[in-house]
Order: sequence, then C-alpha cells, then structure tokens
Amino acid sequence: MNNEVYILALGANLCFALGSQVFTLFSRRISSTWMNFIKATVALVAFGLTVTLLGTWHVIEVNYFLLFLFSGIIGLGMGDILLLKSFSEMGPGRTLIIFSFQPLILGAGGYFLFNQTIDTQKFWAILFFICCVVIFSIESFRRDRNWQIKGILMAIGGMTLDATGLLITRYSFDHNPELSSLEGNFYRCIGAIILFLIISKIRPVKIYDNFVKLVYRDKLLVIGGSLLGTFLSLSLYLKALQSAHLASLSGIAITGTIFSAIFEGIIEKRWPSKYLIAAFIFFLIGMKIIML
Repeated sequence: MNNEVYILALGANLCFALGSQVFTLFSRRISSTWMNFIKATVALVAFGLTVTLLGTWHVIEVNYFLLFLFSGIIGLGMGDILLLKSFSEMGPGRTLIIFSFQPLILGAGGYFLFNQTIDTQKFWAILFFICCVVIFSIESFRRDRNWQIKGILMAIGGMTLDATGLLITRYSFDHNPELSSLEGNFYRCIGAIILFLIISKIRPVKIYDNFVKLVYRDKLLVIGGSLLGTFLSLSLYLKALQSAHLASLSGIAITGTIFSAIFEGIIEKRWPSKYLIAAFIFFLIGMKIIML
C-alpha cells in the first residue's frame, strides 16, 4: 500500500476529529439523532453536487446499490447514533479509544472476505497505534475513576456497526471498480437518511424546528462541522478504503483519538498532558514502521 493511502487516511481522521467537536456539542444540546440527520443530509447534498459538477455518475447494479444503502444504514446510521451518544456521554477523545480495537474486526474481515494477511511489520505498527489510545484510557481512569460502562458499551456497538458497514462498502467497491468513492458515499448517505426518517416517524426529533431555532453562527457551525466531519472525512477515507489493506488502514484511523484530544485541549484551553506527549511518541514510531 503506497504512502498516498496513509496520507488520505490521516487527512480523513483530522477532518473527523474537527467535526466530532461540533457533533459532541450539538448532540448534547439537542440530540444525537438530530445531529446525525443534519450531517448526513449536508453530506448527501455535497456528494451529489460534487459528482454532478466535477465527476461522472456510473451505472450500478441494483444488488450493489442496496448493499451501499445497507452499509449506510448500519454504519452511518445506527453506528453513528451510538457513536454520538457515546460522544455526549464520554467526549470524543474517550469514545475513539474504543476504536483501537476496530483493526481486529477489519483484519478478520479482510482475511476471510478479501484474502488479506497481516505481515509482521503491519502488526507492530497497529500495536503502536493501539498503545496510543491505551495511554488515553489510563489517563481518563486516573482522572475520573469511572470507566463509564454505558458510554463504553455504546462506543463498542458503534465501532462494530461501523466496521461492518466498511466491510460491506469495500465488498461493493471491489465489484464496482469504476465507481468513485464520492458515489459510494452518496448511496451510503441515502441509507442513513432513510433510517433517520423512519426513526423520526416513530420518535419525532423536530429536525427542521431545531435547526431554524439556532442562531446564525450555530447554523454555520453545524453545516461546517458536517462538511468536515462527514463529507471531507468520508471522501478521503473511502478513497483510501478502495485499495487499502484493511487492518492497517484501521490502525491509522486510531490516530483520530490523538487529533480529538488535541482539539479538546485547545477548546478547553488546557496544555498537552504527559499522556498526550507519550501517545504522540508511540504514534510517530508506528507511522515510521508502517511507512518503511
């Protein structure tokens, strides 16, 4: 896997870490379902306009179209609802700690579905990335003396659903090599929005009313966060996903935890802790190994 893939993945994580600060704010203020619907809608419009104006729409068989929809329902829909609920419970930095175990799921999926293997070099790189988030876990426990089981369970559920959605997406891309990542994301967003519309019928979340009540600055913040954390993040990540080694790519995705911790520190006006510095050291070692 060439270095361009890793750069794309790191860019995706940086965008998501920025967006997650906005997602956390409005999930706490309004609801995670409302925030998920808004970010999926903004991303859908952005993907559709980008493909129409700058790209080309390709024909896709109905069964693969439905697979993209399904991956959006469980990954961008159900998975992200749990993810944002966990954000509101524990904060984005702590929640993304749980995602350190996603390489195990994607690695197993890559092995059984795509005949991928993990060589020793990739294994050690993933191990160093996992060490990064273990350090954050220790810091959280030392500070609060509370593992927050509810938030952890929601994060595990969100992580598992997200990984399953990514495996389905990769399978669909493998059978549609001409399809761009933007088109795949467009179809996935449709699936997520379908789920949110069903949920809103069962349990109204006042999507429009809550949006128009926001002041102008908050509206821009919600839209900007959605563009960064969903549109740009997914564009870069699925572009990398199309040709990447799944477990290694997911290992890099763990670095989103570090980015989130940095942005949380900036927002809360805190200096980097010794744990953050130690995590950066492990991160740099892991990147050095994986780039060899």
